[in-house]
Amino acid sequence: MNINVKSPDYTVDIGAGRVPVRVYDAVVVGSGAAGFGCALALFAEGCRNIAIVTEGRMMGTSRNTGSDKQTYYKLADGDSAVRMANDMTAGGSMHGDLALVEAAGSARGFYRLVSLGVPFPHNEYGEYVGYRTDHDTAGRASSCGPLTSKFMTEALEASATEKRIPFYDGYRAVSIIKNDGGAAGILTVSACEANEQNRLGYAVFSAPHVVWAVGGPSAVYESTVYPESQTCALGVALLAGARGINLTESQYGIASLSPRWNVSGSYQQVLPRYISTDRSGGDEREFLGDYISDPGDLLSAIFHKGYEWPFSAARIYDGGHFLSSAVDLAVFAERERGRRVFLDFTREPRELCPGGKTDLSLAGAEAETYLENCGCRGKTPIERLREMNEPAIELYASRGVDLYREPLEISVCAQHCNGGIEVDKWYETRVPGLYVIGEAAGVFGVARPGGSALNSTQVGGIRAAERISHSKRRASRISPKEAARAADLGLGKEAAGLDEILARRKKAAREMTVCCSFLRRPDAIEAMKDGLKSSITELTALRAETPRELSELYITRDVMVTQLAMLASASAYINDAGESRGAYLITDMTAEEVLCSRVTPNTDIAHSDLVLVTGTDNGVDFVCGFEPCRPVPDGKYWFETVYREYRMGEIYEK
Repeated sequence: MNINVKSPDYTVDIGAGRVPVRVYDAVVVGSGAAGFGCALALFAEGCRNIAIVTEGRMMGTSRNTGSDKQTYYKLADGDSAVRMANDMTAGGSMHGDLALVEAAGSARGFYRLVSLGVPFPHNEYGEYVGYRTDHDTAGRASSCGPLTSKFMTEALEASATEKRIPFYDGYRAVSIIKNDGGAAGILTVSACEANEQNRLGYAVFSAPHVVWAVGGPSAVYESTVYPESQTCALGVALLAGARGINLTESQYGIASLSPRWNVSGSYQQVLPRYISTDRSGGDEREFLGDYISDPGDLLSAIFHKGYEWPFSAARIYDGGHFLSSAVDLAVFAERERGRRVFLDFTREPRELCPGGKTDLSLAGAEAETYLENCGCRGKTPIERLREMNEPAIELYASRGVDLYREPLEISVCAQHCNGGIEVDKWYETRVPGLYVIGEAAGVFGVARPGGSALNSTQVGGIRAAERISHSKRRASRISPKEAARAADLGLGKEAAGLDEILARRKKAAREMTVCCSFLRRPDAIEAMKDGLKSSITELTALRAETPRELSELYITRDVMVTQLAMLASASAYINDAGESRGAYLITDMTAEEVLCSRVTPNTDIAHSDLVLVTGTDNGVDFVCGFEPCRPVPDGKYWFETVYREYRMGEIYEK
């Protein structure tokens, strides 16, 4: 779908071909909730010479992921932005001024979505009531059900389409073009542009303002809940001179493999059966009891996995009892044995009916009361799920999985990166004119309230649009030399071949899952770092014959650069005596050995007042360092002073 696109303003010869150049005042890269939201905010600010550029309209995380009840996090009734910001920074390693920006802008972003028709529920008085989510103290969460981000994206897109904001579909952004140290535009690859003079399909979008709304590092791990259609684009920003921040901090949790979907909330609270099989599907057995011997601990851990879905180093074993994250370790331990793991909703876990009759009290008073309050009287997990949250069943049915009849294959998967590209309070990077929003922006710390990522997609786009509309940066003509410098892959002497490119990427993703996901293995991290440096260098010798090969070559480098930045960050943290915290364990033990040790891991607090920044000049050598967290501003302002600074535009220069 291409809307209101225009012919090139001029062309440049870059050696690889004669490349078209289109000139805009601002270009938004990405077509998820963040990208569309920013484009609408730019339009509202009076910016008309703008464009959205996307690899694929239907490809992103916003449109293709969710959970049993996907959450949006916002200010609650009787709340304050400062209080919400303090909750957001409570997990540690988060800048307070960014937290205040995210909190203060949450109501504005939320009610814009409401005005566009996103069906957030309200009561008969018009109150948008909420519920408490993880790391939340005030009931700030709201939801439209499993597909909240999809509804958001569709509503934002409909508004952008109505306004005929130019939309370029099928254009992979592969480099950020710079001049005088700042952003000057982007280089893309698209089959739409391929011809005899430009066989590899390069195209340039000239713009003094580039908004990078490309999502998180989705392809760096093999075990991931990100959609297969999304890959990665943080590496492009790092290569352009932006810095990474908190690239050590991600979220991991139990997810289904086909379709890729978070198995959180009610999927766990109805107490499904955990089973494993051999590779061919035989030798079925319930396995959690092999690792968690106490039946009460086992059932309680499953139930709490619902609203303690992300793996947590602090929720494995404590006070003589196994906790919810022991389930993640048991799942991973089975997979380390070469077995497949499933959730089965058709039958009760054996621990729940030792005498052949279901007894919910065995799961603990909290689980029993919760299920009773939800009206769950069913005698199987699927019956309880139907009574509690039938749309959760329908979601899988719409994707060809019948939970009434078949088990759901699962693994422990990467789900969200709390870190990303470093930005200021207007979401601008260290590269003037380059803004990063949505999950690509590194605005969070070790932990964040559930749903705050969806809020960030809207707040970041609105803030960037405000700053851009008041900026004095103007477009300058991109020279052939600047464009050629950005087009630095695909022109080697060695034939690449699509299968070879994809195989290299898959191998790196598998290694990353083993050494640097929720189990961080120091020796393996160092070994992978060395190997990746060589792999990235080798890519420059490859030759691409088609736009598809060239695009995949750039994607592979982007993924590997991002992996290397994450590994370098993890290594720097470990070498600074960093201990297990948040969503990962630093250990040389297997998952089974961790469970057998029954040791409560030390959780790091020494680094909670610091952020870890990571930068590179060449894409293979990374420099990492710790910087102090900026505090939450005190929120004490004199109205007349703010009014004057606002009228004079001084707030955009602070």
